[in-house]
Amino acid sequence: MLIEKTTNGSVLNVLVTGRLDTLTAPDFEKEMTAPLDGLTELVLDFAQLEYVSSAGLRSILTLKKQADAATGLKLTIRNVASNVMEVFEMTGFSSLLTIEPAA
Repeated sequence: MLIEKTTNGSVLNVLVTGRLDTLTAPDFEKEMTAPLDGLTELVLDFAQLEYVSSAGLRSILTLKKQADAATGLKLTIRNVASNVMEVFEMTGFSSLLTIEPAA
């Protein structure tokens, strides 16, 4: 898994490439524990995310809780591939998260 972060003003964009699974979820969590102070939006770009497991879902949920605890911070997931979106829908995550499917 590869994580690329770019900041545009108060928006942090995070491009996740590869697999978010049992092996890579700890790295994802470590990367995403950076302070979110001063941000208004956190965007997870999953255009290149090939697979998400239950461990990956748990990491995303932890990040969502962290964003919810930060005043005025919106978490958005963009460019979700159909196979990953299917996992979000089957697990009910699609109703918990702000998700924009791939165009």
